[in-house]
Amino acid sequence: MQRLGFPTGASAEMMLKEMNDSGNFSTYDPYEPNLNKLTAYLSVQTPPSGFGMGSIGQEPNQAYGLALCRGDVSSQDCETCVVEAGTEIRKRCPYNKDAIIWYDNCLFKYSNQEFFGQIDNENMFYMWNLNNVSEPQAFNQKTKQLLTELANEAYANPKLYAAGETELYGSEKLYGLTQCTRDLSASDCKKCLDGIIGELPSCCDGKQGGRVVGGSCNFRYEIYPFLNSL
Repeated sequence: MQRLGFPTGASAEMMLKEMNDSGNFSTYDPYEPNLNKLTAYLSVQTPPSGFGMGSIGQEPNQAYGLALCRGDVSSQDCETCVVEAGTEIRKRCPYNKDAIIWYDNCLFKYSNQEFFGQIDNENMFYMWNLNNVSEPQAFNQKTKQLLTELANEAYANPKLYAAGETELYGSEKLYGLTQCTRDLSASDCKKCLDGIIGELPSCCDGKQGGRVVGGSCNFRYEIYPFLNSL
């Protein structure tokens, strides 16, 4: 599994990974028009529900893809993000047969190999707040407790998404979200989230905020509200 780490504020807006599991294609390859059609299809299919998946073409030139917007994002902002992600991933990876791109509001992933329903453990990165908390042991425990509760809520939700908050010290609160791509089963969503929550000590030990973002699931926590109210 490849793990990349970034402090928040550096590369926070967009992360791109060329998976290169399947190599490249050349100009005028039959795969290219299928990928172009898939990109356009996902930009239309995703915004109404926040998730879209599909495939275009026939083997061996079939293109598979999905897009997911963060659970609190409006349909309009979802569309903006997915359209930009689809444009950017094709610009930056013009001949890659598979790639994945993440933004704050969405992710976009495609491949020439079917991956639906499979937990993606290969693509992952960490982000964390540079500031440390004053009582790391107690804070870490609270963080894990909140994210575990949200993981249990997410896998029981048809949208595979949950967000919430918990009391910290005095009037301070901790805010979090967990989310899976909706091609996963509920049980695999729970498995995926449990796996990335297990990355907390490596990612965000004693940090005021952090994220583990993968190709199939992600979490985020902060000591300030960061979600949109729908």
